[in-house]
Parts: sequence; structure tokens; C-alpha cells
Amino acid sequence: MRVNETILDHKALLIKAITAKESEYDSQFCMIRRPFHSPGYHTTLTAKDHPTTHPTYPSLLYAVGLLNTEMPAYEQRAYDIIGRLLSLQDRNPLNDTYGIWPWFYEEPLTQMAPPDWNWADFCGKELLLAVLRHGHKLPEALKEQMRESISIACDAIIKRNVGPHYTNIAIMGAFVTLIAGELYNRKDYADYGLERLVKLQQYTVKLGTFQEFNSPAYSIIAIVELSKIRKYALHPRAKDIAGELLDMVWRMVVEHYHPFSQQWAGPHSRSYSTLLTNKAKSFLQVATDNKLVFFASDDLEYDAEWFGSEIQCPKPYIDQFTRVEERELREPYYRNEETGFVKWAETYITPKYAIGVFTKEIMWNQTRGMVAYFDNGGQPTYLQMRCLHDGYDYCSAVLSVAASRSHLLLGINFLTNGGDTHPNLDRIQGRIEATDFRIRMEFGGCLERMNIEQKGAVALVQINGLPLRFESLYASFEGAEENQEHSGDINVSSTTAGWDWEWRKQGDTYGLDLVIYAGERQIIDFQAMDKAAFIFMLAIGDSVNDVPLILLEEEAEQVTARGVDNRADGSQQQLSISLKPNDQHPN
Repeated sequence: MRVNETILDHKALLIKAITAKESEYDSQFCMIRRPFHSPGYHTTLTAKDHPTTHPTYPSLLYAVGLLNTEMPAYEQRAYDIIGRLLSLQDRNPLNDTYGIWPWFYEEPLTQMAPPDWNWADFCGKELLLAVLRHGHKLPEALKEQMRESISIACDAIIKRNVGPHYTNIAIMGAFVTLIAGELYNRKDYADYGLERLVKLQQYTVKLGTFQEFNSPAYSIIAIVELSKIRKYALHPRAKDIAGELLDMVWRMVVEHYHPFSQQWAGPHSRSYSTLLTNKAKSFLQVATDNKLVFFASDDLEYDAEWFGSEIQCPKPYIDQFTRVEERELREPYYRNEETGFVKWAETYITPKYAIGVFTKEIMWNQTRGMVAYFDNGGQPTYLQMRCLHDGYDYCSAVLSVAASRSHLLLGINFLTNGGDTHPNLDRIQGRIEATDFRIRMEFGGCLERMNIEQKGAVALVQINGLPLRFESLYASFEGAEENQEHSGDINVSSTTAGWDWEWRKQGDTYGLDLVIYAGERQIIDFQAMDKAAFIFMLAIGDSVNDVPLILLEEEAEQVTARGVDNRADGSQQQLSISLKPNDQHPN
């Protein structure tokens, strides 16, 4: 990354981004056609049966981008796409899905499992932007149909009434209802949108951060949508709130940026890629007006959604992206007002590496509860802790962490009523079937200049000369003897000694694995288990040579790991986790 004073030409970048999609446009369907892709839930489609699909939201993004180029040759295509998308919205007020869209033309709402109500917000905002920016030239009949569609989307958003904890949708829904209310003189919509924005501001200020904490994907969405509110809202309070929240999210971004690996330090409440994508880097470059440069202008992955949104990193924060310093962050990112339970995020940043952890969190595929980034000779290497069920992140595994800078105690125990691939959409009901179940310390990014030495339950890794020490301290995965006939064939004797690590290369990553089970498909019955818990130690850098003695103790259905060294501040590193799987979600 380097500093540059060249000003970006947003219109040229937009036109380039739009013309690059020419081959994706399918004139027969008046939609974008792309290879099938999904996060693994909501849709029932598969790549085998539908190698390509026509996605709804990306098609609307494309239509608005076409209009934003202001090129007359693109106008009719944009109108055709919008007309097609209007026909796919559920307009039957008797349906639960009233006001939303399916993900794909090929999959009606009745086939989705379940439908995604966020699409009222996502698609609604694009239709609204088309009217705001280009209403003067839209065909009158289409313009009226868009007004009806936006109003129905507003009705769906208000009926669902997402709370302020769902950060990006809370912002997006506020934008759609507030701006639509002001545009169409619908006081009920405008009042709701402003009230929703006020609630988000009060909730976020009280917590001190966004509950979708430090999410590379959703922090960018929050910045884009809040920027639109600040630009298009007529109500001065809405503008002020948007500005206040923008300052808060930008401060969160810059505090977690690690300039040496050029990565967004963890932990991340929601993330779709452990390494920053080129689009995320392009966003940072665009938002700093090309003062932070990752790419030549021709190589930027410019998103048409950014055009005209007036996204801008506050000037005081731009220089902070290149700060050379050691720093620690400890922040609450969730608070249960009824029980007083608080979840904490901790980050430790040094020039050579940055490590971020949640003190207690589920291990689903969007969460990076323990993630570290290393400067590997100018290239980034990452380390992420995962629990995998048949190769996919297992939601009912719970990670607990006691961290003291670069020395960590890491525990995993299990829920009996959590999700499998998603926290809510596929509850396990206490049992799963598996051919493979393992805990993985995954290394990705630059895999050069790495060495590994295994000594049973201890693994020593070097990344560009920086040492890491992993130790499996405790491992237990067993059911009571009287329950064995109900607990499937998977049963491992309890031990206070850790299991041995296995080192393997898989695709473009390395895995330091603790294999719980691998074999024929079997049932794992967590409700029948007496003990299912694992504890590990991780030391990085100088702490590898100063590892404390860890004592382990089983008591009252808990296992506790406790360091016996005496710290200067009188503290003692300690981690306790439940032995028996239970329904105690970390919330």
C-alpha cells in the first residue's frame, strides 16, 4: 500500500465496471446470468442442477448502474431489467412473503428454504435509487409501477421490523422507508424510517460499537448505506445521525487495520473471506480518494453501488491507516440487557502480526472468532481456528478464549440445540450424521517461508521466522456407558492429555488438524455425551519461549485450564468450559 494524490474518475470507473458485465447480460430473460453461487442456505438450488442462474439483486444493481452511466444506449436495457424484476416481487398481501423477491429467477419464493426477507431491503433500495437519480427520464408507466413496488417493500420492511442489533439491515431498512416516505409524501414511512435510525443510533452508542462487529463485508455496506442517508435524507436529524454513525464505523475500521499484512484484523462477527478481497481493498482505496493505493486505477474492482453515494473516509482517519505501533483493543460487542451477559472482542496488533479473538462465540462460517494475520515477507498469511463437520464450519461448536496478548488458551465445547451450517436455519436437535469431524488451525494466504515440526500433541510452526507453538492440552469426546447404544459408533475415551496433531495441505491452505472422527457415516448424539470438550494453547513470537505451566482440573461438569506463572499485575490466565454438551448459547 502506498500514498497517492491522483484523484479518481468515478464516472470512468463506473462505465468500465458496467461494460465489463456485457457478456453477463441475458437479453432473453432481461437479467444478469452468472454461475450459480450461494452461502449454503436459503436456496435449494445446486450447482449440479443449475450451473448458471439469473440472480435478482445483482440484476437490479446492474440496471441502476446502466442508468448511472447516463449513456442513452443503455436506458432501454435498464428499463427492461427493472420491468422483469418488478414481476418477480410477491405482491399478494395474503402471503407471508409479501413484498420480497426470490434470490433467483429459477427458484420461486415457495421453493426457497426459507425465503430471505432481507431482499425487500436490498432490492427496494435499488429501485428507490433509480427513481431518486433518474425519475425525470423514467417512462411514466414504469415509474408508477416502481412506486407501487417500493411501497410494498416498505410495508414488508415495517411488518418485519428488524431490531437495531441487525446492523446492516437496520440501516438499509431505515434508508428505504425514510427516503421513500420523503419522496412519496408518506409520513408513515418517513416517521418509521427516522424512528428506526434513532433506535439504531441509541443502541449503537450505548454499546459503543456496531453489533455486527468489525465485519469487513457489512462495515462496508453500513458505510455505503449511511452515506446515502446522509446525502438523500431531507430530515436534518437523519443526516446528523448518519454522520455520527459513519464516524463510528470508520473509527472501527482504522483501529483494526494492520498495515504490514494489509489486512483487516479480527475478530469478525461476520465475514465471507478470511483475507481481504480485492473489492474490499478497492473500497478502501476509493473511500480515501486514492490516497491509499492497493491497485493501479485500471485494476480497481469498482462496484457500481458506490457511484454517487459520496462515500468518504474522514480525513483525520486516513493517516491512521499507516500507523506503525503496537496496540491492544478490548471492546464489548454484545450485551443482554435482561441477563447482563456481555460478549467481548479483543485485538492485539504488532508490526509482525495481528491477532483477534472473541472471548465466547459460536464457530459458524461467517464468524472469525480466532483469526491472526502475519506479515510474511510483504505478503499476508492468515491463521483461523475452525471446527468442521464434513468440511463445513459447524455452528454448534462454541469457542471460548482467554488471551494475554500473544498467549492464548482456546476451548471448544458443544451445543445440543444450535445450528449445523447456520445458527437458525438448520437446528441439529441434538444429533448429527458425519463422515468427518475435526478441529482445524487453518493457514492460508502466502504459504511460502513456512516450517512445521510436530511432536505429538505439540506443533511448532514458523512463518517467515516468527515462531508459533500449538499444544493440545485436553481432549474428551465420550458418552456414558449406559448410553452407548444410542450414541452411534463414535466414542473416544476421555483423557487429560491432548491428542496429536495432523498436518495436511488441502487446496490452497494448510490444516493443522485434530481429528475427532473420520470414517463411515455415523451418528454423533451430543445429548448422550458426558464429555465433549477440547482445550488448546497457542503462543506467538517471544511468548513461545515463556510458556507457563498449565494445570487442568475437572470439577462440577467443567474443565478448567489455569496458568501457574505469577504475573506482575497479579492476574492469572484461566479458561473454564462446560464438559457436557448443553443448550447454553453464548448470548
